[in-house]
Amino acid sequence: MPNQAKKQWPSALESKDEKLRVLFLCTGNSCRSQMAEGWTRQLKSNVIEPYSAGIQTHGLNPNAVKVMAEAGVDISRQRCKNVAELLNVSFDYVVTVCGHANETCPIFPGETKVIHVAFDDPPKLAQEAGTEEEALNHYRRVRDEIRAFVETLPKALMEVAEMKNQKKKGLLSAIRESMMKTGGCCGPGETCGGSAKKDDKERDRDNNAKGPDKTEEK
Repeated sequence: MPNQAKKQWPSALESKDEKLRVLFLCTGNSCRSQMAEGWTRQLKSNVIEPYSAGIQTHGLNPNAVKVMAEAGVDISRQRCKNVAELLNVSFDYVVTVCGHANETCPIFPGETKVIHVAFDDPPKLAQEAGTEEEALNHYRRVRDEIRAFVETLPKALMEVAEMKNQKKKGLLSAIRESMMKTGGCCGPGETCGGSAKKDDKERDRDNNAKGPDKTEEK
């Protein structure tokens, strides 16, 4: 009998219901976030369900479409979206790919983790280009940088999120320690108002030391 190929069961992340939902967010959803969505759909569709959006909508950049097509990725059918359209989607990660999006990123509900990974702005760089080819080279460089980033997903997202979580825990611990040292917070095992209770006890001891009050009988 011919050898039967061993059935390969998909990992948990490869299950359609278990894919990570990742939103790539930039200012106008015209270039960098569109490239990131396209690359993720091309390279990581087995583990990630990618989305892209903008704080505003500037329309799909034709040069971004052109250089992605050169690399074999068609993003011409992707739609430019405002992030407000996606606020009801439960994302695992939101990746801001420009400074403005990072500064103005809306609050996402649930356990969404927001991570900032900045890439240069090709349209802005292209304004200084002397020729069309020189302008396209800016798009190509950023396209390749975004591909390199997407190739690290989802592991890189998980690692960055864990680092941010540990940093946050460390900061909270430092704040609590500082408050305890300055008396601004109750210490371990104490309840708020503990200092006031201690003062009452001290007053009781002082009164007992003086002896009972002597009152004049009539």
